[in-house]
This record gives sequence, structure tokens and C-alpha cells, in this order.
Amino acid sequence: MAVIPRKDIVFVSLEDWDTIWRRNQFICDELARRDSQRRILFVGLPRDLSHAIRKGDWKQFKKNGDAVKSSRENILLTSPTKFLPNSITAGRWFNEMLFRRHVKREIDRREFKNPLLWLNAHSAVHLVGRVDECGVIYDITDDWTTLTQSARLTELTRLQDQKLCRRADAVIVCSERLRQMKSGLTQNLHLIPNGVNAEHYSQVAGASRPCKSTGGTPMPPHFKHPVVGYVGTIHPDRIDVALIESVAREMPETTFVLVGPNHLRADEMASLNARTNVIFTGPVSYDDVPAYLHSFDVCMTPHRVTPFTESLNPIKLWEYLAVGKPIVSTNVAGFRDYPNWVYLASTAPEFIAAIRRGMTEDPAIPLARQAEARLQSWTARVDQIEQVLADCEKGGEPHG
Repeated sequence: MAVIPRKDIVFVSLEDWDTIWRRNQFICDELARRDSQRRILFVGLPRDLSHAIRKGDWKQFKKNGDAVKSSRENILLTSPTKFLPNSITAGRWFNEMLFRRHVKREIDRREFKNPLLWLNAHSAVHLVGRVDECGVIYDITDDWTTLTQSARLTELTRLQDQKLCRRADAVIVCSERLRQMKSGLTQNLHLIPNGVNAEHYSQVAGASRPCKSTGGTPMPPHFKHPVVGYVGTIHPDRIDVALIESVAREMPETTFVLVGPNHLRADEMASLNARTNVIFTGPVSYDDVPAYLHSFDVCMTPHRVTPFTESLNPIKLWEYLAVGKPIVSTNVAGFRDYPNWVYLASTAPEFIAAIRRGMTEDPAIPLARQAEARLQSWTARVDQIEQVLADCEKGGEPHG
């Protein structure tokens, strides 16, 4: 029996391919590993020319093309250019037209034939039916309609999301809350949470190993113990700044380390910078994250409890489980599902008590956490995704 080749994929992402791995990179890397003949065109964020001109910030245009590489030869990277502000309707239409031309040109240049179109970006709904795709998958990772933004942008996001849910051949969501929200918008809905490559976190990295994130200096830094740490995006829509400030003030003997891209406002940073026991490391590469996690005595998730965080399935949950360390979290989605292995807290006094409890927990608990992490592998998640992809290929005919 002849083997039908798998379709190439045009993967439109909400973030660039870089050293900080998120859901999109794990999925693409695993799909590419399984089939070296299947190519994936990874479309990153548009380079924003209008922003560069307004702000005089040309960093994204000065990137060395060889500096950022994908993890596999069959993952091909590209980024369109955005010329006008999207806040102007005509500007958004113009940008969308150029985006489509860029993607179509890359498809033709790479000789993709009727590829699958994977959209992580709701704003890319304008691509549907325009690139001779054989099927469309919409992968939703957050409820972007509840993000802090203008009313106009919230409404545009809502309309784009609803339109894409209805037009996609399959919709994938990562959390139960998103499944509930999208169930009335599509007939083909799949709940596929995030996962973890547990082996990546199974070995404690020695301090002498060079750190890619910091230009070769020893890592992780020798923090003063005890250390309570967070790994992830440090964003005001996620992080409860007041909670961290209160806990750090009441536990001056403890070092609080926040690892990841920092998007806090100046006033929020001021309150945390006033605490000498709060440290921001900046972004850390995926290769280096295990060593940072192993340097923590307790892993924390001081997330705000909001509709936005309720829609998340944090990758950090699985990473924390994989290292086996005590976990203290606010009562947010994902973490509340593991009351045996996560200490939940709603107030600063509860958070402090949970941290102290975690530092004296039963030595058997870390092994149970690690065993659970091994069950939540990206391999298992992509097994589910492969079935969705197969159902959407539709025999290779262009998607109308």
C-alpha cells in the first residue's frame, strides 16, 4: 500500500522563534522530528517598521539572519514586515495584504503544495482560503479578549477569534476554560493541554556549566538561600505584584527570583526593586531553565486570579512538576488541579505559610511530582495533534 506523504505546514505564530521555548516551538520541533520530509514554515511576528520609525528602535531590523536558528533543518523561519499602524483600519488592511503576499511568496519559493495552515494568531484569519491550503487548524492558548487593551482592540480580537473558530477545520484549545468558551463556535473542538519533556529537567546541572543566556558566565547565579523562584513571562496581566511585594517584605531572609521576559511597568518595578531580596534575571534560554529550577528551594506561581489567567494552561506547571520541587501557587487554573502536590494560597499570609510548609515537606512528594510530569509529555500531546492534522488534510485538495 502506497504511503501518502504528510502535508507541509504553514505555522503562523504569536511569537518569534527564539531561545525561550513555548508551546509552538515544542509542537513544531516534535512534528519535525517525527517526519524529516515534512517541512514547517514558521511565520514569526511581523517586524514593525512603523513602530521602529516612531520609537527609533531598530533592533528587530538589525538581527543577524544567522543568529536565530530553528531546532531542525525542516523548520524554516520567516517574518513579514508591518509598514503601517494597525490602529488605522486602512493600515491594518494594507498590512494584512502584505502579510499574505509574504507568506504566499515563501510558499511558492519553498514549493509547498496545498499545505496545512496552522494559526496560533487570531489576527491571521485573513489568510484562510488565500494560500491554497488543504486545511486550517486554529490553536488557542489564551483568552486574548480579556487581556488589558483598548475596547476597540478587544472587539476586533473577539470578531477575529469567532470568525476563525467558525472557518477552521479544527480548533485546538489548551485549557478547560477555553474549551467551554469555544464549544458553541465550532463543530470540531479538541482539548490538548501543554506538556513537558521531563528528561530535560531530570538532571541537576552543575554550576560550572556555561550559561548560554548570560554569555558564558557560570549558572545559575549563586542566590542566597532559601530561594523561592518563578519561571515565565513577567506581565502585569499575569503577575500579582502586590502579593510578591508583601511576601518579600515579610520574608527578608528569603530570596525571590523571577526568571523570564519582564513587561512590568515602571511603577510596578519600583515597588519590587525596593525589596533587596527580589531578583529579576531577565530571559533565560530553554537549555538553561532546568538549572535555575534546580537552584530553587520552592517554585512559585503568584498569578493574579482573573478571567485571563483562568484561560491558561501554564507550561511552568509541568516544568515545576518535572523538577519535583515544592510548588506554591495562587488558586489558578492548572495548579488547582493538583492539590496533593501544589500548596494553594490566596493571601500574602497564606502564601508565606505555604512556602514554609513546602520547605519542610515529605521527601517522597518530589518523586510523585516527577512521575506525574512523565505522564504529561509533549510526545503524548503531539500524538493527539497528529490525529487532528490527519483529519484536516482532506486528501490534499485546496481549502475553499
